[in-house]
Amino acid sequence: MRLSQESVCLSLLPAHRFTGLLCVLMYRGMMAEDPLCHPALDQTAGEEFLQEAFQIILEEAIRKGTDVTEKVCEWREPHDLQQILDLELRSSGAPQQTMLDHCRDIIRYSVKTCHPRFFNQLFSGLDPHALAGRMITETLNTSQYTYEIAPVFVLMEEVVLKKLRELIGWDSGDGIFCPGGSLSNIYAMNVARYQRFPDSKRTGIWALPRLAVFTSQESHYSVQKGAAFLGIGTDNIYLVSVDERGKMIPADLERQINKAKSEGACPFFVNATCGTTVLGAFDPLVDVADVCKRHGAWLHVDAAWGGSALLSRKHRHLLDGIERADSVAWNPHKMLMTGLQCSAFLLRDSSGLLQRCYCANATYLFQTDKFYDMAYDTGDKTVQCGRKVDCLKLWLMWKANGTEGLEKRVDRAFEFTRYLADAMKGREGFLLVTEPEFINLCFWFVPASLRGKQGCADYWERLGKVAPAIKERMMKKGSMMVGYQPLGSRVNFFRQVVTNPMVTKQDLDFFLDEIERLGKDL
Repeated sequence: MRLSQESVCLSLLPAHRFTGLLCVLMYRGMMAEDPLCHPALDQTAGEEFLQEAFQIILEEAIRKGTDVTEKVCEWREPHDLQQILDLELRSSGAPQQTMLDHCRDIIRYSVKTCHPRFFNQLFSGLDPHALAGRMITETLNTSQYTYEIAPVFVLMEEVVLKKLRELIGWDSGDGIFCPGGSLSNIYAMNVARYQRFPDSKRTGIWALPRLAVFTSQESHYSVQKGAAFLGIGTDNIYLVSVDERGKMIPADLERQINKAKSEGACPFFVNATCGTTVLGAFDPLVDVADVCKRHGAWLHVDAAWGGSALLSRKHRHLLDGIERADSVAWNPHKMLMTGLQCSAFLLRDSSGLLQRCYCANATYLFQTDKFYDMAYDTGDKTVQCGRKVDCLKLWLMWKANGTEGLEKRVDRAFEFTRYLADAMKGREGFLLVTEPEFINLCFWFVPASLRGKQGCADYWERLGKVAPAIKERMMKKGSMMVGYQPLGSRVNFFRQVVTNPMVTKQDLDFFLDEIERLGKDL
């Protein structure tokens, strides 16, 4: 038998040295076989995948997603899309190339909200600095509840919130970033109840009188959800009448409050809106604040949509009186384009009301013997435990553009809305629902078959079918996207919104031409 060189060498060693060397070799063998001794992920392969995936994102989502020659969406019916996409989750993993193909397909069949001809939502466009912030946030993957885990972002959030409060007109105050404007409105309702009845946190709703909430007929549906969620009940929401422009009528607010009092209810919360979802109306805050002061009610302003007008010296008058609010909801992810989600809940109170309302003092997270100032642990100001970092994208974008740059972005949106409204007045078939006050442009398109037939009994019924038909055609063609809805007695009409700085007059001219092309034979 032929011995290996290694075997011969081992045979020449003294017994104790042989035993020691054998133990070392056996340990090394065990190390090689023990999976716990090695990382569970292949870092090199992971980095290669990320590099290729980022190239796909850059080319397919960013470059093509902002190119007017590309489709806004590649429409497929649900059953067809289920056949195209391999959505099944299996026991064994897929190879890298397959995963990259999945990334391409996901982007291809998703709506490109950064496209210059996407007018469907109250958010659109793509800011590169905000996108960088979102990528950094996701990569660092931290939770913003204590200073020890998110030192940079705790400090950054307070700077951003302070700047937003200054734009409202408050010298001091408090606030927190929330997961959406709806939650900001619900937070406000709960804080207002706690401020009025602090024992409710301990005793619950059983010890409370019947509470009454007041909001306009055009307010956001989150007020309804908040009343249901908090146990106040939707039957205890008093809907205040609006004028023809969609603005709350202060005299009717006063009447509704007196009515609630006469019915034995406690009027504790008034929700005013700055930028209603459909018409973009701004409630008269000065008069509403006067009513709230007379009755001792908390004034919350839902400025999730219209709050960014505060950045414009030319248009901030729309929010005159907002400095008198007790709380404000403001979504920079809408008009300012920071990307979902970026929603601020702001309070005028600086006594720690927010902390007292929501704190649970979890000792495993908010220890009282920490080596730094616990005032920087802000996580107990919310209902949540884990909380995403929503301030970085806004901070980076603000740093890059400055307040003046953001002001120009807001003013440009107003100018484009004015341009489009004037252009519609010069084209046959376009009919404004109301003259725009904000950047919501609401209109009907009247096809040739209905023009001059306003006196017919079925005119409005037939006109209400036009917008859905045109919407279906544009979606299947992929040329653009714009929303439609009915409102009260008004049949379906389009709501066009321009927030994307990449939009040009050519895109708006195309928008009008495309509506005409898609609806000419209806």
